[in-house]
Amino acid sequence: MQFVSRRAFVKGATCASVASIATRSSFAKPESPNTIGLGFSLYGMKSLAIEEALEKCAEIGYDCVELPVQVGWPGDSIKLSLNQRKLISNQLEATGLRLSCLMENLHAVVDDTRHKSNLERMKLAGELGHQLSPEKPPVVETILGGRPAQWDEIKLQIVDRLRDWAKVAEEVKTVVAIKAHVGGAMHRPEHPVWVAEQVNSPCIKCAYDYSHFELRDINMAESVKALVPNSVFIHVKDSRGDAKRVQFLLPGEGDIDYVKLLRLIKENGYTGDVIVEVSGQIHGKTGYDPIAAARKSYDNLAPTFNAAGIQRKPS
Repeated sequence: MQFVSRRAFVKGATCASVASIATRSSFAKPESPNTIGLGFSLYGMKSLAIEEALEKCAEIGYDCVELPVQVGWPGDSIKLSLNQRKLISNQLEATGLRLSCLMENLHAVVDDTRHKSNLERMKLAGELGHQLSPEKPPVVETILGGRPAQWDEIKLQIVDRLRDWAKVAEEVKTVVAIKAHVGGAMHRPEHPVWVAEQVNSPCIKCAYDYSHFELRDINMAESVKALVPNSVFIHVKDSRGDAKRVQFLLPGEGDIDYVKLLRLIKENGYTGDVIVEVSGQIHGKTGYDPIAAARKSYDNLAPTFNAAGIQRKPS
């Protein structure tokens, strides 16, 4: 396996080359229009070594995974050694798991020093993605921070910051998926679509997670229609309460109709991966069992693919 240096990435990179890589990455459309992968985010397995987490996800039956690379996590892009990167890449190949996404946590409206740090982390994440999965580089997914009441006030600042993000993403040939959050400035389905349109880069796309919209009583079909055609990545989990009383649950523990959701995203052209995200509200509790959570989520979701008439995307 060949690891490419940062300098080699930066040299001669263009938007066109990024678009070319995007067509080969984990969210590229496969031959079958009904094919969608089911995966698990290692965000819900922080207590496990990455190697053990991958092994357990493969044993359970998942097709793919998301790897958190933010500060303080086993996959921290600054601390992950070259040897660890090689081991992870080899294990992904050995288990047949697809690396769909890298999770970051880069708030957009920050001071210049933090912004510079964010750009460096974006670059590191992009390079790491190519190193771990050179044939199908993952997207980098992140929320953008802020508070709901700030949307109108800071949305233009978000766009300005993301234009800088896009330049870095283009250099390292990586697509960044921005995700709306019930508690963030960008909190409605139309918000990430608007931001991506304003930035106008092939490297800035959207991510979809209905749980955040359910808490705001936003219709599922309307949210899918607004956001999924622009999305390259999907998280799933359940929720209860409202925007002021947020409670996240494992898939199947709430009221989301996943058969309906899968049919809607298929009808709106999505053929990427659907990844279970276990909220920090859950995995931060004493006694949390990451393997049990992954298995329960799989058992609840796998049958819904058949019921929705969707063939699982092979690893």
